[in-house]
Amino acid sequence: MSSESERNRLPFEPNKKRQKPRQAKNQPPVTKSEPKVKDQKKPPFTKEEMAIPKVVSQRMVRRVAAFCGIPTALGISTLIISYVLLVYAKIKLPHVAVLLVNMGLFGLGVVGITYGVLSASWDEKSVGSLLGWSEFTTNLGRMVAVWRETRQKNV
Repeated sequence: MSSESERNRLPFEPNKKRQKPRQAKNQPPVTKSEPKVKDQKKPPFTKEEMAIPKVVSQRMVRRVAAFCGIPTALGISTLIISYVLLVYAKIKLPHVAVLLVNMGLFGLGVVGITYGVLSASWDEKSVGSLLGWSEFTTNLGRMVAVWRETRQKNV
């Protein structure tokens, strides 16, 4: 089996593998000159082949809006609510408590960006589950496998 089939290729990943252009060992170093039209090679993949499908990207955006937008909106609302409680109800909340709740919600919003992208189904035909935990584990596994594969190639 090839390593590509072992690592569960992405549904929108091109089937071809990129190959680096080989240079002869005895060639002189390349100097900058005007590019020649004849010498330019066609890139191995087109932009359409490398792009994330529109259906998948819209799914990612919706999930990021939910998993990031809700905690961020709650973080902003804690500031407003604490101000209203202080001014109109004369309830003094500890500043540290307001700060920690606010930072926690904004931090949850930042984590929601990553979770929103990774919890979306990267398969065009599959919508995925509501919370997306199985998609998250699958996509995170794919990312870790590619990182390890890249690290081994560079070493």
